[in-house]
Amino acid sequence: MQRILLKLSGEAFAEPGTKAGVDPEIARMVAGEIAEVARRGIEVGVVVGGGNMVRGAAFAERGMDRSTADHMGMLGTVVNALALQDALERDGVETRVQTAINMQEVAEPYIRRRAMRHLERGRIVIFAAGLGAPYFTTDTTAAQRALEIDADVILKGTQVDGVYDRDPKLDDAATRYEHLDFLSVLNQGLKVMDATAISLCMDNQLPIIVFELLREGNLGRVVAGEPVGTLVTSRGA
Repeated sequence: MQRILLKLSGEAFAEPGTKAGVDPEIARMVAGEIAEVARRGIEVGVVVGGGNMVRGAAFAERGMDRSTADHMGMLGTVVNALALQDALERDGVETRVQTAINMQEVAEPYIRRRAMRHLERGRIVIFAAGLGAPYFTTDTTAAQRALEIDADVILKGTQVDGVYDRDPKLDDAATRYEHLDFLSVLNQGLKVMDATAISLCMDNQLPIIVFELLREGNLGRVVAGEPVGTLVTSRGA
């Protein structure tokens, strides 16, 4: 892997036992894993979610205008992006935050060619505010940005060690997949990424690796090619 796109959910930043807010210790832990990979010469782009701040779809279900709710969610991703940027730069890594909504006082606007130049110069680029449009998830943003920056793979960091046939937190008999194909993910409704993101990756043969984010050294092992998590490609096992 020379260039990766790391997808982080908003909950990855939340305090243990909650799904809300930003825990600076967890932000530093995540930043440390990313920084170690970047120091190996791997070019890293990151797409952050905002579910720990605002989940637009959930607000819309409770009567809020969907476009308004989704824009609130996009702003939540910017909070997480800035927290991650701060933690990375405290670790001595140069970063840039680029947003799909113009807010030049705190971040650069997303410009594909500028993002590519930052990556080539060893800077970590954090993509925030989704695609800047309602109704699109940050999963879809991750697939879109990965394709735009010519990433080799999407690495999706989660709270479990891969993709299971059932929720492993609810069923001890759940089985983890080591390798899946995109059609199986879509047909079985497996919770890898949303259907739009999976379709984008399938159409462009962009692999996805789902792995446990907060296990120390896991990101480095994935990048090194070790069999960690679940690999999703055009062809299954």
